[in-house]
Amino acid sequence: MHSGKAFIFSAPSGSGKTTIVRHLLNTRSDLGFSISASTRDKRGRTEENGKDYYFLTPEEFRSKIDHNEFIEWEEVYAGNFYGTLKSEIERIWAEGKHVIFDVDVKGGLNLKNYFGDKALAIFVKVPSLEELKCRLTDRNTESESSLSQRVFKAKFEMGFEDKFDVTLLNEELDQSLLKAERLIDNFAIQE
Repeated sequence: MHSGKAFIFSAPSGSGKTTIVRHLLNTRSDLGFSISASTRDKRGRTEENGKDYYFLTPEEFRSKIDHNEFIEWEEVYAGNFYGTLKSEIERIWAEGKHVIFDVDVKGGLNLKNYFGDKALAIFVKVPSLEELKCRLTDRNTESESSLSQRVFKAKFEMGFEDKFDVTLLNEELDQSLLKAERLIDNFAIQE
């Protein structure tokens, strides 16, 4: 099996990692997006199965865990699972592309552990927790309790920054996108 590199973008929710990953996918043909599996409900009408996530029932998810089909998985909230399917990485590498991940911090560390030196793990950081709270509030997708839950989780996740290969401070988006492109370029050419 062809094996490319793995680019792992991790961050607390609201740090801008998804915006950065989307930009890289739109501007580079050598990257393939690893679609996560999840048991959560689709958000609105915009999300599609097999494009945004592989939407599974909790039973389907547990069955795949039992059959060792995940590289990594976790139960983020009670009954709410997320994970990375081995078949997804094989699909992308078979296309001759590098795989790019948009995952939470715990998932990112698990992936880094799995891929070892074939992976570049990038921690996307916001200037401050206040800034993060503003970004999450601006999204308008969070209830008050889910917002405080995300901020609490973000505080915890920020403590793992030093376990990543590199930190990308996302203050000025244009600059962050350029830095992200350079990180990919430099790591992709390494033997």
